[in-house]
Amino acid sequence: MSENNRFSGRIKRYARVGASVGGVAVKVAGDRIFGGDRSARARELKVALGGLKGPVMKVAQILATVPDALPDDYIKELAQLQSNAPPMGWAFVNRRMGAELGKDWQGRYAHFEHRAASAASLGQVHKAVGPNGEALACKLQYPDMASAVEADLKQLSLVFSLYRRYDKAIDSSEIHKEISARVREELDYVREAANMTLYRIMLRDEPGVRVPTFLPELSTGRLLTMTWLDGSPLLSVKERELEFRNRVAHNMFRAWYVPFYDYGVIHGDPHLGNYTIRDDGSVNLLDFGCVRVFESSFLRGVIELYKALRDEDEDRAVGAYEIWGFKNINRDLIDILNMWARYIYGPLLEDRVKPIDEDGGAMYGAGVASETHKKLRAVGGVTVPREFVMVDRSAVGLGSVFMHLKAEVNWHRLFHDLIDDFDEMAVKKRQTEALEAANVPEAG
Repeated sequence: MSENNRFSGRIKRYARVGASVGGVAVKVAGDRIFGGDRSARARELKVALGGLKGPVMKVAQILATVPDALPDDYIKELAQLQSNAPPMGWAFVNRRMGAELGKDWQGRYAHFEHRAASAASLGQVHKAVGPNGEALACKLQYPDMASAVEADLKQLSLVFSLYRRYDKAIDSSEIHKEISARVREELDYVREAANMTLYRIMLRDEPGVRVPTFLPELSTGRLLTMTWLDGSPLLSVKERELEFRNRVAHNMFRAWYVPFYDYGVIHGDPHLGNYTIRDDGSVNLLDFGCVRVFESSFLRGVIELYKALRDEDEDRAVGAYEIWGFKNINRDLIDILNMWARYIYGPLLEDRVKPIDEDGGAMYGAGVASETHKKLRAVGGVTVPREFVMVDRSAVGLGSVFMHLKAEVNWHRLFHDLIDDFDEMAVKKRQTEALEAANVPEAG
């Protein structure tokens, strides 16, 4: 029977997730009516989701980096969820590999490590050696993930609906749509292989960024075999000399934003497990499941808002937010949205070398987010366009990376190197050609 969203698989997952999330939901509702400890509910939800592993944990990690998607109490707890799940054993791997490549699958590799090199929410990676002696990484998806994803997204909808009942500052309906589309896409390894090829095309002139090559003859919809790239975790290099850390920061910036401003494509998941650092400070990109393609006009909105903040031009800011899809914009809403925008764009506005967190870092950002949320609630709330979600997540996630590195860079110059020659039609042309060359399926 196909694993694609099996009804029986969904029922089992509903039972497991529903018992965990639903139990917390009942208590949340009771707290709302009778008063109670929301922090305690948040801790219970973290324990429930962490025990389940699987895609619901992937969703939780995304939520933890999207400002105002859930209350602060919940975000603090969900942010502690770790991506590394216990790996499945060799008997499981042998069965799964046989299902994907046939009973004689081991004969197609010169060597295949029995123990997983890493394990995450949707699958695990094994190191192998190809028939020509090349080091390979084999990403193998866990069974019944399509069923699990649909069940988990259904429960996520419940969490969002509960949140909307007691807090009207952010209408999260579009956030839910965006997260749902991206998580579903992460199950499709054919799409991820195409995304990997797309990134090889977009970053081919970037010496500081490495992208693996996928091997179609050893890949399927649930098995992705690619070249192995040696590197170290980001946190292992954060005590290196400043010059090295600055080089890493420069390469990370280029890895994320050359595709965005030149092609209208962004990697929506700057999670610490999705890249490693090489000995020369270059960056290996390792995971391409969460990739977002934008209309070129959206990029124009990003640049227009930067110029509006730089020049204190309110009319230009209104135009930028409208390009992004914000509705019913008035002066009060503009002032509130600009509070958050100034935090995100702040490091880009001054033409000098500076740490990314010179104005106060994560605690300052949390304060801005809290104040923005309070003011949005006072004016009746706002619906966040779904296109905004992954860009905001990438900006916040990369900011966290740069804070870890304690990098001191001229962010203004890095940014202007990418936008000074911005041509919307040229971006659209490059994007179309690259997507066709990589054979990337149409996004959801």
